[in-house]
Amino acid sequence: MSGEHTSKWKHDGIRVVRGDQLDTNTPQTPGMNRAAAIDFARAGAQKLWAGTVHIHPDAKTGAHHHGHLESVIYVVKGKARMRWGEQLEFTAEAGPGDFIFVPPYVPHQEINASKDETLECVLVRSDGQAIAVNLDIEPVEKPETVLWIDPVHRG
Repeated sequence: MSGEHTSKWKHDGIRVVRGDQLDTNTPQTPGMNRAAAIDFARAGAQKLWAGTVHIHPDAKTGAHHHGHLESVIYVVKGKARMRWGEQLEFTAEAGPGDFIFVPPYVPHQEINASKDETLECVLVRSDGQAIAVNLDIEPVEKPETVLWIDPVHRG
């Protein structure tokens, strides 16, 4: 391999972002702390954004959506309760090892279902942008539980 190719990959190849070097200067939603690990500014990513989300015990975020972006949330520690819909009328829960998919423009709210453990998640979005649109929604009092895994395995 020529030295030209070696040099190119040296600076345009793999990036490692250390856990203690995440960027907290990201759009925030009340009730959660987002930190960017992979985005355009930090790693040159043009088609995705990845980072962490922490929600304190017994806390919840404000209602929000992420515009045209698709999001995947991976639960590392704790118990996540998701609410979604025009009035946050639907709910589902996820625990460590579970993945949550959030389609574009879906109004939602993340809730830490534990009263004594921080909810820790990894978040990946389908674009390098960090879009968070906070919403003023009056939620229904008792949301409907939705047991849905995939089109084949419905609850």
